Amino acid sequence: METTATGLVTARAEVAALDDYHVGAALDGLVDGSGHWMDKGALAGIERHGRYMAGTWDPPTPDGELGRAGEGSWARFIGRIGTVALRAAAPSTREKRRQRLLALLEIWADGPFCDPEARFRTGLVRIADGDPIAVRDERGAAVAVGWNRDRLRKFVDLRTGDADAPSLGVIEEVTDASRGGWGSAEQLRRLVGLVRERGPVPWDPQAVAALREGTGMGRAAASLVLAGMHVRGRIPFLENSEREILRLKVAEAEDGASEHARLTSLERLELLADVLPEDPAELWEPGGMRAVAERLAEAWRVRRGRRTVVPERTHNAVVELQMLRLSAADFCAAFTNPTAEPGLSAPADTWIKNTDHGPMVTDANARGDVARFEDRLLSIVPNLFWVYAELPAGDLVREGAPGLVRVVQERLNHPGLLLDAGTLNRKVGASVAELHERFGYQPYAGPERLDVASIDDGLTVVTDGVVDRRGDLSRTRLFFRPAFYGADERSRALTGARADSRYDRELGYVEWLRGPDCARIVERIESAALPVGAYETNPAASAPDLLAQVAGKLGIDEDAAALYLQLLVLPAPTDRSVRAWNGWKTAQHQTAAAVLVERGLVVEDKRPRAGRQVFLPGEWIHAKKPYQPMEAWKADLIGVERSYNGRLENPLPLPTRTMPELFAHAWALVEGGRGPSA
Repeated sequence: METTATGLVTARAEVAALDDYHVGAALDGLVDGSGHWMDKGALAGIERHGRYMAGTWDPPTPDGELGRAGEGSWARFIGRIGTVALRAAAPSTREKRRQRLLALLEIWADGPFCDPEARFRTGLVRIADGDPIAVRDERGAAVAVGWNRDRLRKFVDLRTGDADAPSLGVIEEVTDASRGGWGSAEQLRRLVGLVRERGPVPWDPQAVAALREGTGMGRAAASLVLAGMHVRGRIPFLENSEREILRLKVAEAEDGASEHARLTSLERLELLADVLPEDPAELWEPGGMRAVAERLAEAWRVRRGRRTVVPERTHNAVVELQMLRLSAADFCAAFTNPTAEPGLSAPADTWIKNTDHGPMVTDANARGDVARFEDRLLSIVPNLFWVYAELPAGDLVREGAPGLVRVVQERLNHPGLLLDAGTLNRKVGASVAELHERFGYQPYAGPERLDVASIDDGLTVVTDGVVDRRGDLSRTRLFFRPAFYGADERSRALTGARADSRYDRELGYVEWLRGPDCARIVERIESAALPVGAYETNPAASAPDLLAQVAGKLGIDEDAAALYLQLLVLPAPTDRSVRAWNGWKTAQHQTAAAVLVERGLVVEDKRPRAGRQVFLPGEWIHAKKPYQPMEAWKADLIGVERSYNGRLENPLPLPTRTMPELFAHAWALVEGGRGPSA
């Protein structure tokens, strides 16, 4: 097939039918600039670049375009095409995408890019107006790929002799792209033929388990990597049929994708480039994918190390927390090996810089350490009580909590750390000019001169707002150095100046981490008071003397007394959770509940999102996800605030008691005549 009306040139008529926006979706996560992959011409463009460099095709005019494929990041496939091949063979790749990947592999096999002897370079070149975007002579060839940005274009060149290849202009960046590895023309053609003959490679859960064991990934993340590193860049991320092949629930798939969200497209390509077998037919043999998993695990460990493998039940329980800032694996790793985790491994030196949205905290090394520290601080603190109370004694994550708390406390004590303290309370003032009496006159002095007025009293930094594009003035912002926060006058000045603290939580979390409530929880974990496998949420294990007292006072057996105490204090005592905590079968649970109903201590009912059939008497307060509905008496007990609409749509407060203390406090209220009533 030669020149068409649109100027596309391809050796395969069938490629034109495939050449649409599905190419970008098929390569999502392996290329950059997905928005540039929507137009027709991607596969034909890649093929024409290869044919031109190989000397088998010329554009119809000297200045003719070779065609564009996205923004040119496909050039990274040189030496790394094995990643595309793995995704093409994976059973979870939807068919429209698979056909485009197979077509790309065929094009690659027929071109020069898979030649292990070819000497390619890639990089950035500055091209002047009117200069050619493709050159070729006896020394080799060079082509521009992607889009012109300030006269800079990505390029690929191929050297055929000892002399440098012809140049398109002044080279600004260059990388040697010549590398061996998987992906010869023979291997590519054989894999494509096998996929078309036999269908995709069978899914092997044992390969997933091997990858998880070798890396410490979560099961979902390991599944996605073995399937060619699916990402969440396209909607739907995974169709139901794809998730069923990988044996993932929606929440698991989303969490697995977030576990690797920080990987760049180049890092994904590097990781998977050489994990396929020399003979692709081995993929269809028993254990074929397990061998891939072992090679992949080794590649992962070389680049990223190995995390502690936590029990799958723990990982899955963390997934159900549905944290926005951390994946379940990141959360668990913070507990099992905190000093190896980004944001926790070393103190973060920070400073305040100008942005379009006003002054913001950044870290001095520009690696994002402070953002990663904040992600962990804002995820760990509100869920620390859950780890303590709802994971069993002996669990790796629970046992790591005291060490993690100490690491976080140490990082907070670093004088160079600045954190966001929220916005200024309008009742205190509206600008820096109104705050000198409270915070002094010393301006903030950092590496970058701020565009707005500021004050720095050593603990608190105050910065004026900025005018946005719509002409609106943003609120005056507060920042603080947690190392200097305590019980002094400066700290009181800061806390009194903040707007609603429910939305700016860092300062409250710092207070709690340094306070007696956190210390008692840490002490409780380290005391080893619970037998291995027991839960703090089970009063038979955590408060046996109190349980005996409650059973005797109410004239009921200890099973019923335990369930009553759990219903009194636990935010979500679902049937499933209670049976897990107490080690009960369904019949034992139902018998205990029946005793409480008979005595009038609880009522039977069906309520949305409750997950149980028995409730404390009195008002029930509704809540929408992710918040938990519960009895009004219990909400008051644990300090959950109602929102403006009367629902429980505020986060759970930080705990003020350990579980034995909470059970004892609730029972004291009941015994004193202040228990739940209709």
